[in-house]
Amino acid sequence: MTLRLGPGQRARFGRGSSGTPVELRLADAAISRLAGEIRATDDHWQLSNLSSTHSYLVENPEGAGEYLRVPPRRAGAPIPFEFSRVVLPTRRDTTVFFQVFAPDHVYLDPRGTGGPGGSRTLTAYSLDETATYFLVLVALCEPWLRDRSPVAVPTTPQVVERLRGHAACAKLTARAVSSHIDYLADEKLRIGVPGAADTGRSDRRNGKREAVVGLALKFGIVREEHLALLPPGAEPAERGR
Repeated sequence: MTLRLGPGQRARFGRGSSGTPVELRLADAAISRLAGEIRATDDHWQLSNLSSTHSYLVENPEGAGEYLRVPPRRAGAPIPFEFSRVVLPTRRDTTVFFQVFAPDHVYLDPRGTGGPGGSRTLTAYSLDETATYFLVLVALCEPWLRDRSPVAVPTTPQVVERLRGHAACAKLTARAVSSHIDYLADEKLRIGVPGAADTGRSDRRNGKREAVVGLALKFGIVREEHLALLPPGAEPAERGR
C-alpha cells in the first residue's frame, strides 16, 4: 500500500476501527487505534505520536544506525531523513513498521549560489548521491556509461544482483528497488510515464525505468565518475534478454 501526501496533507496511522478511521492500518493489538499522524511539509515531514505510553523510533535505513526517538504525546516532531522507517513496539517477536519517503529535499547549486543580496540558485534535480536510490539510478545507467550499447535497461532483479556486494545494499530486495525507482521517477526527476489506461503493468514499469535512465544521462545527473559508487568486481548482467 502506498500513500502520497502533498505539502500540508496528513495521514493517520494505527489499528483503526469503524469509529476511528485511519489512512494506514497497522493490525497489532499493542498498537493504539489512533497511534499517530504524519504530515508532509515543503521539504520534510513531521510525526505526531498520539500514544500515551509508547515511544516510536524513526530510523534512517541509509545511515550508520542513525535514528530518532519520538516520545509519547509528542506533536509535530520534524524528521530530517529523506528516507525513513517508522518502528512501533509490539508484543510479537517481529516489529511493525512503515516507510516514508520525505518531500523533495532541496540542494543549492554549488556553481551558482549567488552573491550578496542575490537570489540563490537551486539544483533542478536535487538528488542525494549518498542515498540508496542514487545507487539504484547509477546501476540502471551503468551499461550506457560503460559504452556497452545495450538494447534494454537493467531489470529490477538485475539491479538487485548488481548492488548485492555494496555494504548498504546487502538486504536490498526487488520490492525496495521498485520503490526507489518510483521515488526517482515521481518525486526526484518528476517524469511522466504511460498511464494505466495506455499500457499494462510490465510496460509501465519498463517505461518508467527507461525514462529515468534517459533523463539522468541526458542532463548529466549520472556520470562516469559515479560508477565508482558501485561494488567492485561485478560486471553488469547481460542485457536484451
